[in-house]
Formats: sequence, structure tokens, C-alpha cells
Amino acid sequence: MNGKLINYLFLMFFLLLFAGTMFLTVADDDDYKHRDDDYEHREEEHEHHGEDNHAESYLKKVNNSVYKEQCGECHFTYQPELLPSASWKKILENLDDHFGEAVELDDDSKSIISDYLTSNGAEKSPAEIALKIMRGLGNQLPLSITDTKYFKDKHHEISSDIINRESIESLSNCSACHITAENGIYDDDDVRIPK
Repeated sequence: MNGKLINYLFLMFFLLLFAGTMFLTVADDDDYKHRDDDYEHREEEHEHHGEDNHAESYLKKVNNSVYKEQCGECHFTYQPELLPSASWKKILENLDDHFGEAVELDDDSKSIISDYLTSNGAEKSPAEIALKIMRGLGNQLPLSITDTKYFKDKHHEISSDIINRESIESLSNCSACHITAENGIYDDDDVRIPK
């Protein structure tokens, strides 16, 4: 009887341990869902449509002529989906020190660009990259695409020797290596690191 009791106690211990682990997992998952129900809903829709749905796998091409003209004059015109709307808003509020440069925009252009970027931010996109960017933010408000966890995770193995090449110069120069970046496609298969 003693051996059966010990076996029974061990079985009960493992069942309680398993049930406790499952409870904590479900509780953590519920907390996450309550924090951002809209984001979870979009992620579920993305999974429902599957990885093969290119409309959801890639970012939208930049289609705002004022943004292209004004911002593309100095750098690659990043898809709005690469940052949350609050980040774009903060960036546009600080154009007097835009990554070390002063940017002057007339009020109409600034308003058009702001509307475009904030209306199409990462939190409003069903694209796979945007979902991953949002998932990695936590409570952070990045002021640069290169500051996002997703970006850092994808580029952590690239040495400074490669980044500092004259053909690249900076991690923010997406189109130097991502040959399909302009089309909103950042697949690893489409990366060509220039010499």
C-alpha cells in the first residue's frame, strides 16, 4: 500500500505542476490579449489567410507623392508600416533635429505627410513585418526603424565593416541591400550586400 500511495502522490504532484503551468500560460496569454485586442485580431486574420497571401506578406508600396518628393530627396522613403503611428507623429514633431539635420517643410506638406504616415502605421497593417514590429515593441516608442526589436534581431549579425562600406553607409539605407525594398518586400532571398 505504501508504494501505491507514493506513486499516487507523485502522479498528483506532476498533474498539479502541469495544470499550474497551463494556468500561467493561459493567464499570460489572456493579459496579452486584453492589452491589445485589435492587434491580436489582425494577427489571427493574418494567420487565417496564410503566409502565401502576398497582400499580407509584404508592405504596401509608398504611394504618396508629397512624401516621396519631400522625404525621398534625402533618404529612402520608408513604408509607413515600419513604425507605429505614434512614432511617425513624434518624428514629425521634431524636424528641427531630424537625425542631426534640420528639415523644413511647409505646413501643407507636413500635414499631408503626417496624415499619410500616421494613417498607415504598423499597428494598422496586416503585413507580416508590421505584425512582428508591433509584437516586439512592448511599451517602447521607437524614433527610428533601426531601434525596433524586429530590425535589431534581423540585422544583429551584420558587422560594422559591412555597414560602413561606402555603398551602404548606414543600416537605415534599406535599399542598399534589400533590392526589393521599394516594393515593400524585405525577404532574405532578395538581399544583395554590395561590395
